Amino acid sequence: MASPASRLPRTAIFFAAYGMLAALSLWFAYELRFVGADEPTTAEHLAFESYLNEQRPYALLWLVPLKVCLLALWGQFRGVFYYFRLPDALRTALALATATFAALALPNLLGGVAPGDAFSLPRGVTLIDFNLSLVLFIGFRVSVRALRERFSVGTGSPAGVVERIAVVGAGQTGAQLVADLLGRRGHGLEPVCFLDDDVAKHDLHIHGVPVVGSPARMSELAEKFGVTEIILALPSTSVRRIREVSALAAANNLRVLVVPSMAELAGGRVRASDIRPISVEDILGRAPAQLDDEAIGAMVKGRVILVTGAGGSIGLELSRQVAAHGPVRLLLLDQCEVLLYQAEQELIAAGHGAVITPLVGDVTDVARMTAVFTAYRPSLVLHAAAHKHVPMMEAQPGEALKNNVEGTWVVAHLAAEHGAEKFVLISSDKAVNPTNVMGASKRLAELMLRSLQARPGVRTSFMAVRFGNVLGSSGSVIPIFRRQISAGGPVTVTHPDVKRYFMTIPEAVGLVLQSATLGQGGDILVLEMGEPLKIIDVARQLIELSGLRPDVDIEIRIIGLRPGEKLVEELQCEGEQFRPTTHPRVFRFVVAGETSLPPEALRAQVADLLRLEPGACKQGIRRLVPEYVPYAE
Repeated sequence: MASPASRLPRTAIFFAAYGMLAALSLWFAYELRFVGADEPTTAEHLAFESYLNEQRPYALLWLVPLKVCLLALWGQFRGVFYYFRLPDALRTALALATATFAALALPNLLGGVAPGDAFSLPRGVTLIDFNLSLVLFIGFRVSVRALRERFSVGTGSPAGVVERIAVVGAGQTGAQLVADLLGRRGHGLEPVCFLDDDVAKHDLHIHGVPVVGSPARMSELAEKFGVTEIILALPSTSVRRIREVSALAAANNLRVLVVPSMAELAGGRVRASDIRPISVEDILGRAPAQLDDEAIGAMVKGRVILVTGAGGSIGLELSRQVAAHGPVRLLLLDQCEVLLYQAEQELIAAGHGAVITPLVGDVTDVARMTAVFTAYRPSLVLHAAAHKHVPMMEAQPGEALKNNVEGTWVVAHLAAEHGAEKFVLISSDKAVNPTNVMGASKRLAELMLRSLQARPGVRTSFMAVRFGNVLGSSGSVIPIFRRQISAGGPVTVTHPDVKRYFMTIPEAVGLVLQSATLGQGGDILVLEMGEPLKIIDVARQLIELSGLRPDVDIEIRIIGLRPGEKLVEELQCEGEQFRPTTHPRVFRFVVAGETSLPPEALRAQVADLLRLEPGACKQGIRRLVPEYVPYAE
């Protein structure tokens, strides 16, 4: 924040500029009012000249300072001099109107003021002065802004490098975007035209930029306007329309940029001018899920929350969203100190107010976890710590069992022992009829929670939330595809018919928290994932987004299914009863009956499997999870 001393030079400049303009306006108002009038008699002429010479300087001495003071009162000295928009013009007009009203009313208020006195201005002069002042003040500020925009060199691009762009969307967001770009040349982007589906807007101009037609005219942009990039200013449009426009741009070798989503703009986190390259999230995404923030806040606010695996992609986003709902303390637990430190610093910088406590620890370390629960007694545990790399866990199933099952047991058991209200396991769609060790270990973790829930006297509500792939998370194909495209290919796809469910990390995590407010003890909650997408189609779209052609510029190579990989993931096990919740994107699956093993016995059998070689370990897992069919079979 600027100190009062640092604002003095700017304030002085404002006073000087406005004072000079006010004096010029009043002086010329006299000239315009009286010069050129019928020539009076000699005596009258001399008296009139004397009147002007005596009154005008006195009028300058009180009316000019009055105008400047009123402008200051209306906030015109607090802004940046070269930023001037419609609200500033309105405030300027109000200040000048107040000064004019004062000049007209003052003689009557003072009473007995003679026509030649300093406070008795001719009405014609007063009204002319108002109009002149308005034109001079607004014109001056607009000219300063225009000159700055014309000659300023920003830092966002190399000097002299300007990309000519077309803006798709001539609505409010597009207009705001163009205004920001014209006002800040440092972006290195010059808007030269709009494209919009609304025929009524065609041939109109917005901020001096023409609306030349619909996006169907994209093929003409390069030749007629020199356009090299387009910006999608369609924050609330459908994913289908974004795909269509992106495909048109790719077909015409135009780079595609996009403005932030409507949710981001409404949240005040970004501006329309905070543009970025279009991503696969934009073309594969869905309409944002509507969350019950009040219910989530009631679960989190003022409480101690523990997030395990807080350094991972899911754990970090859980921490972000939890921190925004006002916990008194947020415990971040992870084995990796580097990721933990980064998460801590990000959350502290966000300034939500919660005490951020980073904890280095292994969820399988009973002594360490006991110390954490004894010291902090969290009321909500979000358990995201897990091994989830499918092929890697196939080669070392014992590690998957140790982290995903034993770690879940340790944290869940301590949560119940120390009075936590809720324990939420981040599970996976791979836990349904698993063909791989990772999925089977997640299924065992779900069974472990059911077994713990069945204990007499347990007050903690144990629940698991299943969902599919999240875009950009650790282990997702998206980062792999991006690296392969950057390297010139090939992009490797395991099978042409492989399909996966996709959702963004923020949406998945938001729905996890929503699920925690809806779930009851023993529930398995499943997020609505939409329709599964072919991985090969995702690969093609990523290549096109990079301005390249699939199988021409970048090869797509089929390499065969990985160990443990399914063609299509499932979301429901046999015997699970489907029950809706109050949220359209959260479903409840409840399994009738009880597990055959108490939690201690189940834990003991899992511990026995850890000592076996991989093949025997997998067979042992199959005995505990009958629906598990190893991929090799």
